[in-house]
Amino acid sequence: MAASRSPLSRLFTVLLAGLLAGLALAVAALPGNLLLGFATRSAIGSYAALPASLRTPATPQRSYLYANDGKTLITTFYDVNRTDVPLSEIAPVMRQAIVAAEDRRFYEHGGADLRGLARALVANVKGGGTEQGGSTLTMQYVRNVLKTDPTRTAEERAAATDPTIGRKLQEIRYAGALEQSLGKDEILNRYLNIAYFGSGAYGIAAASQKYFGKPPAKLTLAESALLAGLVQSPDAYSPIDGDKDAALARRSYVLDSMAATGAITAGQAAQAKAEPLTLHPTQQPNGCTAVAQGHDDWGYFCDYLRRWWVTQPAFGATVPEREQALRAGGYTVVTSLDPKVQATAQQQATKVYGYDNKRALPIAAVQPGTGQVLAMAVNRHYSLADNPNGQANYPNTVNPLISGGASVNGYQAGSTFKLFTMLAALESGRTLSTGFDAPAKLPTRYPAEGPGSCDGRWCPANANPDWMDGYRMMWDGFGRSVNTYFVWLAEQVGQDKVVEMAQRLGITFRAGPDADFARNDAANWGSFTLGVAATTPLDLANAYATVAAEGTYCTPVPVISVTAANGDKVPVGQPSCKRVLDADVARAATDAARCPVGQQSPYGQCNGGTATGVNDILDGRPAAGKTGSSEENATETFVGFTPQVAVAGIAANPDDTTDSVGSAVQAKVIDAVARVIATAVKGQPEKAFVAPSRELAGEPRRPVERAPVPDRRSTRENDDDPRSLLQRWLDRRG
Repeated sequence: MAASRSPLSRLFTVLLAGLLAGLALAVAALPGNLLLGFATRSAIGSYAALPASLRTPATPQRSYLYANDGKTLITTFYDVNRTDVPLSEIAPVMRQAIVAAEDRRFYEHGGADLRGLARALVANVKGGGTEQGGSTLTMQYVRNVLKTDPTRTAEERAAATDPTIGRKLQEIRYAGALEQSLGKDEILNRYLNIAYFGSGAYGIAAASQKYFGKPPAKLTLAESALLAGLVQSPDAYSPIDGDKDAALARRSYVLDSMAATGAITAGQAAQAKAEPLTLHPTQQPNGCTAVAQGHDDWGYFCDYLRRWWVTQPAFGATVPEREQALRAGGYTVVTSLDPKVQATAQQQATKVYGYDNKRALPIAAVQPGTGQVLAMAVNRHYSLADNPNGQANYPNTVNPLISGGASVNGYQAGSTFKLFTMLAALESGRTLSTGFDAPAKLPTRYPAEGPGSCDGRWCPANANPDWMDGYRMMWDGFGRSVNTYFVWLAEQVGQDKVVEMAQRLGITFRAGPDADFARNDAANWGSFTLGVAATTPLDLANAYATVAAEGTYCTPVPVISVTAANGDKVPVGQPSCKRVLDADVARAATDAARCPVGQQSPYGQCNGGTATGVNDILDGRPAAGKTGSSEENATETFVGFTPQVAVAGIAANPDDTTDSVGSAVQAKVIDAVARVIATAVKGQPEKAFVAPSRELAGEPRRPVERAPVPDRRSTRENDDDPRSLLQRWLDRRG
């Protein structure tokens, strides 16, 4: 490698030259293998005694994240831009070029070319130009491994390039041991995968993509010669960051050398020299903020995957070790992200609110029975770019608005939490026919004060008495979202049972006050059934997915498979599922959940719903779901599901809980979620829900209204009265 000569380097050269220069004439006349045996017979150690990194390279490699098709690249992670490829995936002309450029006698020597070394030493002693190294490809490989080995200390890595006689002799010894145990092609392959080609590209795969935007198997003669020429002085010769003219001159040298070795003809060399330098620089994405161009919405899923990754012991004992594994382990990760579902979710989220709107519609889609996360969308750019003055988290943010975590606790989801009350009631032995004459207001046992209280008690009300009041069962109580029915039902079952049911289905209480209620006073959390606890679209979608899967809860997971750099499958990402509900209980809840979306229960008890347009969007495909509105319509929610997918969306202002999104947006949220479901099930066979048993259905106490009744709610579309006087009183108390 061309470089100015340091005093230590000159001293090393002179000393080693003194040992070998006297033999130079004899060396030139002896066969290379005989020379190696003569000089290193006693020095070569066994292959087993080599450092582990030379026997099993531990070079940092880029990790790739793909969508669920295994082909669509989401992003890559790396500290060092490198990906190992087998020799069969490197163009033959590239292999020939690197040998011609760096070690013409590669296939003749046994690791250390003493003839070339002596020639270089004599030339260096004479001076008169750049220093010649005389290192073979095998010796260069040894040096590259030792100076980049992540298992060695910084001092040990630095020592790998020390200009000392001891280091050079060690390099020769290691090279000889490698040559005794590895084939030439294996050494060449390892060298090509570790060599530095400039502009941040380590290894031939990264270099080929960096300079020409193509895999190394497709490199031409001229391109191969240019890349081979870079390794002598990568920073100086890089045609991107260095001297283009020097790069072309070096390319010509390599082509002439290839012709001299017989790898190509003189005519081929001349033709390649005449080719203009045509570069297609490609910047390899690195991390979640560098996802594929035009898809910065994928960053939220990527960030969720990264957060999941650092919890997996398979990638290291500590979080830093797991993070390092992602950046340097060379993993191929096939994620669960479905590009088509993601595209629809993003389109719908931005249709409701634009990127520059302070309000947001985070949407999550989950596959029942596996927990695989199919999409995570929101009307924000996943970016570290600055926002206009006064705009905290829009249009750019990297906060986990869809999955929660960090400073994001989530959003109130209103009456979608009535599902947990219904499940707890069914599990306790009550039936879908459990009836109650729901009043417009319901005095409860919970103390409260203020204009909304009834004689000092919390007194929740129905949002539309004309449409909601009267004798209700679970079917129409859920379909019409009757607050007083479900508050009464929760009192019968026990609020603590309802809270426990929500937790069992994966609802996580990230907000401190919510966690305190759940832990210390769940039995008195009267308003819980009206959805006053903060949650996220991902938690909510997965909870409903548990019901869609007939009571099987699966931990949300962002991957389908993870393959290590050596081709081994890593045992992570498989569905982690367990039964948390009796199947018949889940079927019964699903039966009632068909009422809100305009469909009919097999028992014919649906008579109105808050999201009847869903049935039309899905063309009658079996579906279920629930709407939810929080106090003063601060948030609007819809979660829907089929046996194949569950999707939730929550309209909210992530930065200001006092900013009410308003009831008018509820219809848009319903439409958005339904269209994501439609994309997710497109092309899949229609699958019916299994009807619950007659035992859990019970016996209706009133005449059956067979046909669904049109939504007759007032213009106030809020289906909940929400957060409650009790909650406000408890907030003040806390």
